Amino acid sequence: MGLRERKKEETRIALSWAAIKLTVERGFDNVKVEDIAAEAGVSHRTFNNYFSSKGEAIAARHFDRAVQIAEELRSRPDGEPLWEAITNAVFARFALGMQEAERPADERWIAGVKLMTQHPEHRGEFLKAHTAALDALAAAVAERTGTDADRDLYPHLVAGAVGAAILAAIHLWLHGDAPAPFEELLRDALGQVAAGLPTP
Repeated sequence: MGLRERKKEETRIALSWAAIKLTVERGFDNVKVEDIAAEAGVSHRTFNNYFSSKGEAIAARHFDRAVQIAEELRSRPDGEPLWEAITNAVFARFALGMQEAERPADERWIAGVKLMTQHPEHRGEFLKAHTAALDALAAAVAERTGTDADRDLYPHLVAGAVGAAILAAIHLWLHGDAPAPFEELLRDALGQVAAGLPTP
């Protein structure tokens, strides 16, 4: 990636994090695109070059993380078992995402995230991002297992299972009476899924 492309990606990430930060702090309906652009230090027009709405900007972090998980999976050692490689890839990208956020998961922050994720516009954009993310992950799984993402069910089943495990852990952590920290929930979810989908 050249310098210009890196700058564009940095701007895109800054806008997405600004959208999340402001929405969590103020509520979805109390944040304007102009606020997000100002928080990221760019113009309203620049925001429109990257995203069509604040909902899309927020959901972009989920899509980006899934694409990064797919890239991380491609870089795992060839001899590493599939589900071990997937788990390591997932945790590598989630750990990086938490560093990028630079925000402790205190009670007020979690409460704000809960409200944000329940907003209809966010849910719609998140669903679109999640669908695209599963396609990216299925392609990486297909490469690793020697299957064909255009013909075979297996890579899509694995990608869907990984996506479901991630969403289940997030949901229980945010909305349930979670018995463990998020990282433990996520590892448990991936472990349970891995036990039921043997490598072909």
